[in-house]
Amino acid sequence: RRALLLLLLALVWFGMAHTPESGGTMMDTQSALLQLEQSEGCRLSWNAWPSSRIEASRTIVPFGVMISPLRAVEGSPTLPYEPLPCKGCASILNCYCQVDYASKMWVCPFCHTRNGFPAHYAGISESNLPAELFPQYVSLTYTLRTAPAPPPAFVFTVDLCQPREDLAACVDSIKQTIGSLPERSLVGLVTFGERVHLYELGYGNCSKLWVLRGDASIPKDKLASMLLLSNQTAPQQKQNHQMNDGSGGCEGRFLVPLSECEFALEAALDELQPDAQDVAVGFRPRRCTGAAMDVAVSLFEAAGGVSSGRVMMFLSGPITHGPGLMVDIDMAVPLRCHKDFDKGTGVAKHFKKSHAFFTGVASRAVASGVAVDLFACAMDQVGVAEMAPTAERTGGVIVLADGFDHPVYRNTIKSMFERDPATGQCKMGFQATSDVFCTREVRVSGCIGAVTAAATGASSSGAASGRVSETDVGCGGTTSWRLGCVDERSSYAYYFDIVQSHNNAIRPGDPFYLQFQTRYVAAATGETRVKVTTLARRWCDPARLDELVAGFDQEAAGVLMARISVWRGETEDAFDVLRWLDRTLIRLCSKYGEYQKDDPNTFRLSPYMSLYPQFIFHLRRSPFLQVFNSSPDETAYFRSVLNREGVSTAAVMIQPTLLRYALNPNGGAPVGMPAVLDVSSLAPDVILLLDTFFHVVVFHGQTVAQWRDAGYHEKPEHAAFKALLEVPQNDASALINSRMPTPRFVDCDQNGSQARFVLARLNPSATHNTAANNAGEVIFTDDVSFSVFVEHLARTAVAGNVLPS
Repeated sequence: RRALLLLLLALVWFGMAHTPESGGTMMDTQSALLQLEQSEGCRLSWNAWPSSRIEASRTIVPFGVMISPLRAVEGSPTLPYEPLPCKGCASILNCYCQVDYASKMWVCPFCHTRNGFPAHYAGISESNLPAELFPQYVSLTYTLRTAPAPPPAFVFTVDLCQPREDLAACVDSIKQTIGSLPERSLVGLVTFGERVHLYELGYGNCSKLWVLRGDASIPKDKLASMLLLSNQTAPQQKQNHQMNDGSGGCEGRFLVPLSECEFALEAALDELQPDAQDVAVGFRPRRCTGAAMDVAVSLFEAAGGVSSGRVMMFLSGPITHGPGLMVDIDMAVPLRCHKDFDKGTGVAKHFKKSHAFFTGVASRAVASGVAVDLFACAMDQVGVAEMAPTAERTGGVIVLADGFDHPVYRNTIKSMFERDPATGQCKMGFQATSDVFCTREVRVSGCIGAVTAAATGASSSGAASGRVSETDVGCGGTTSWRLGCVDERSSYAYYFDIVQSHNNAIRPGDPFYLQFQTRYVAAATGETRVKVTTLARRWCDPARLDELVAGFDQEAAGVLMARISVWRGETEDAFDVLRWLDRTLIRLCSKYGEYQKDDPNTFRLSPYMSLYPQFIFHLRRSPFLQVFNSSPDETAYFRSVLNREGVSTAAVMIQPTLLRYALNPNGGAPVGMPAVLDVSSLAPDVILLLDTFFHVVVFHGQTVAQWRDAGYHEKPEHAAFKALLEVPQNDASALINSRMPTPRFVDCDQNGSQARFVLARLNPSATHNTAANNAGEVIFTDDVSFSVFVEHLARTAVAGNVLPS
């Protein structure tokens, strides 16, 4: 069985090692990588790793793995029993273990410890294997035989500083969300304006709420005492309170089962009114968003029987009062922008203190198993840049929309609670943790995504600390992370180092192994599950660059580099990040390109790497690194979504896709054909469909728009033109319905104002500065085109000056 596994791995390796000259094609390699992703649920930047530390440091692009733990893997079963861990390193039995069926022993491929099978494995043999030893099951889910976890709680935290119509739309969306919650859920309600209002939904006699100050953060112990939730309250006072409502705990009063308080919750929502505060002309309303979030998280800390849930923040304006303050109430003081951060102006004076406050709230939320969602539905900034740690570290969702009645918000919150068609259950997990195991020659550098370190440094276990790299990338210094709330779209980037010395290099062709264990609680049932994915790849000869290059996954490498760039951009200047990205690309082309020294005309890059410079070119122009024309809230939102999505969708964010529709000369329905992401694709007689992930744009050429305005599509003899208008719209709707968060739909015409959404993402091969292109569309920009970018890249790469990173 083990020989069969290694043979299958060797066949995949052999297919990737073929060069075009020897009969293989790049398409064959991409097909092999996609097949591996279907069976493993992972993408690696390098599918063959050099066997020594020195050579590994020269590969330039990091060794990384992109994995979506809850993503359904084709043919992967769910096993109704406990996994079998190794007594030496705690890795789990998998199909790459050596098994001695006679003595009922198995050898861990990570630490080489011999382990005995328990009694219920006594009947195993070469012809009677448990599921975890089947070669095709490299990714398995175990359902642990433990008591169901306490039900999750959902606390709706509503901003009352908004017009009555907007508040009604917000309430209506919350009511629709209530119907999609898991049946066993608890719910709570918090509203805020100048003060915080905490609703006691478990009080049955009438509508009851507690009014709390909004100008300061209330310590959790003091809050518990005020709400009569702890032993610090006087016994007689607590007894009198219990005589009134029959309960003194948080669960049952402020966090109540949905089945018991649905009517009370809807009644409280119907009674909501805009915050009654006098707002003078030229001033902003006092909005204590930070205090409200602090109170909502404190509810989970005070509720001993609730172990997880979500704090759903419905926001309609900036934080102007209390902890987390981002701007003064005087409108003469504008909202901060990126230039204020760069120049250190007084407009952004509150940012550091506000960001530190919400970072502290995020740490408390992670410890309580709570995810914080930010639904920013306003025409102005609401402070997402300051509050971003609360969502990014807990696995929460960030949504930016123009209002609570906007399709972007409505469809996104609907998709969050989407149920599995097969089981009818909510596809959401809480209290997720991740552990990574690797062979002795590999160390874990870190993880970039919605994670926090579960244990670092001296607090790490002895076995785990031996797997930690000296170089940190992202959240490093550990092999265990807390993921908070997870769903099938949650994706994480893990980075690795190779520590094998050059003098003791590993034999090329030998396998190495990586294992990812993700433990979480299913929201619908309370079951604790463990998703185990074990990967096997092979070491390659450092002298054979063709073998290393043949295993290069360009999309995965581009996304992994994008996450590192965003991570560095949080603490470094944007110019320094771009300079580092350029130097990395130059070093990669200088090492793997084929050329004659100092002759850029001879520069050639392997087909397995030929698309990588395009990814870097578009990454440099993307809103993740270019903050011009983006607010700090928008930049935080873009970066947060990038760090949540997998390779395929993240690649679309970096390099958008473009489809071209034209009249079919044969009279049939038009079909979208892939077009070059270049200004040359613009034409007056075509329709373009641009997908940037955040926007889906249908772009009508000038002639098509004139025909449409003339009503030709309404005439029976022009049925083909009618189909030309309808097909892109239908394809755009399909894209929008498959996304979460929902992209914004833009329908525009050539030379119209909204055509900027298309022009901003196209390669500016023809600009107002180019003299050759007098016909056709031009882009008014000073950005260089991809051809100029490649010319400079080739000229620098062939010069032989390998720049340090």
